[in-house]
Amino acid sequence: MKKFFTTIRNIFAIEDLRVRILNTIGFLIVFRLGSYIVLPGVDTDALGAGPQGGIFDLLNTFLGGSFKRSSIFALGIMPYISASIVIQLLTVAVPYFQKLQKEGESGRKRLTQITRVLTILITLAQSAGYLATTIPGEAIMYSPSFFQVTSMIILVAGTMFCMWLGEKITDKGIGNGISMLIMIGIISRLPGSLLNEMLDRGMSGALMFVLEIVALFFIVVGVVALTQATRRIPIQYAKQVIGNKLYGGKRDYIPLKINASGVMPIIFAQALMFIPPLIAGIWKESEVGSYIGSTFSNPYSWQYNLLFGLLILIFTFFYTAITVNPNDIADNLKRNGGFIPGIKPGKQTSDFIDEVLTRITLPGSIFLAIVAILPAFAVQAGVSANFSQFYGGTSLLIMVGVILDTLQQIESYLLMRHYEGMMKSGKVKGRSQTVAA
Repeated sequence: MKKFFTTIRNIFAIEDLRVRILNTIGFLIVFRLGSYIVLPGVDTDALGAGPQGGIFDLLNTFLGGSFKRSSIFALGIMPYISASIVIQLLTVAVPYFQKLQKEGESGRKRLTQITRVLTILITLAQSAGYLATTIPGEAIMYSPSFFQVTSMIILVAGTMFCMWLGEKITDKGIGNGISMLIMIGIISRLPGSLLNEMLDRGMSGALMFVLEIVALFFIVVGVVALTQATRRIPIQYAKQVIGNKLYGGKRDYIPLKINASGVMPIIFAQALMFIPPLIAGIWKESEVGSYIGSTFSNPYSWQYNLLFGLLILIFTFFYTAITVNPNDIADNLKRNGGFIPGIKPGKQTSDFIDEVLTRITLPGSIFLAIVAILPAFAVQAGVSANFSQFYGGTSLLIMVGVILDTLQQIESYLLMRHYEGMMKSGKVKGRSQTVAA
């Protein structure tokens, strides 16, 4: 405990770090306050008639409750994340975007501008769908057509403001701003869910509640291990004589993450899981359509989770393949005079890295699929649906990843100023990428 308070004192002793932490807290407070400002013209007492359960509860978890409150931040930062994913995929498939990615700072600025424009377009489409499906007619207090136009403008402005907050947190605060906004929305629901679970159990279920907390602790430990696990490939740099000095000859390693794709496979899989209910809606009068609709609209059914897990396995390999390029790694090693001991530079190095990456991605993808479907097992074990969201899935992976990334930045500030790190031994390692990368 003494070391904990010493670390806190050291953190706030660094002026730059102290200002960044206070800036981050201030921006997050603004974000949370905005999530409670309801759209003009909405009767909050009538909102209970809106849709409940399924994907709506999942979106509400990511957005910290603002989705069901019909706030000005009802869509939050999600359209920006969708736009970022689209642009990231285009940089793999479209030569123009590949060229921009390789142009350095000017190319990144151009990609950022395109992402922002695409965010506005996606927000316009999503806001129209949101207003049509989640706000009941009796909750609208004036002309529906005028309400539709003004609310779409407000929702677009709210999303762009959230994007601005995220960029300011990244620039003036600590951690990745976009990921931080998602994490704070998820964490904001944890105290209420925990309290409701405790009250529902009561004194008679106190032992079961304690077991739930213990199980949650070990699940979090497992997710931290999954997030930080790496396979180190040793490399050796050749010695070079430049002038009268000898350079190179050092040993290093290539860290390949077991879960190099982060939460993206889960996000892609969840997007595809909306398709079966939509298809079933076309034949909803038939027995087959009714069965498919009821089965794949329930995120806790075994059929849903089996298909969900298989999609995650597929997308983990797909996303790892497009984000980690063994040929580029091999070319960079060869260009810098590096090589893997016992492996010839060039194609053999590329093949070796690809083989290692394939071997470690398989267990990583299986573990990721298990983490993603753990909430369904938690519900089957008697955990409430709201509290079960913290037992796995995207929510837990985002929280763990963002917290580790933030701790890594704080650790860097402490070590840079010659303070003792946050841990007596070991090292805080953050994720190699963020949610909105």
